[in-house]
Amino acid sequence: MIKIVNLNMETLVIHPENKEQLTALKALVKSWNINFEKYPYDPNFVAEINKREKKIRQGDFIAIKDPRNVWESLL
Repeated sequence: MIKIVNLNMETLVIHPENKEQLTALKALVKSWNINFEKYPYDPNFVAEINKREKKIRQGDFIAIKDPRNVWESLL
């Protein structure tokens, strides 16, 4: 997750590593009366990513053997 916080004309991009850190950061920002905005992902985008990850786990993908010669690897 990425949260954006504006402080004195600067933008900080914060990458909490887990839900506990995210909760603590939100509480801290709220306690200091700092405004922040959440930018959730588009649900259709998330659904498409989840669908494709499932296909990969099922083995439904094409492996590129030689990244220097993509087209030859695909044929």
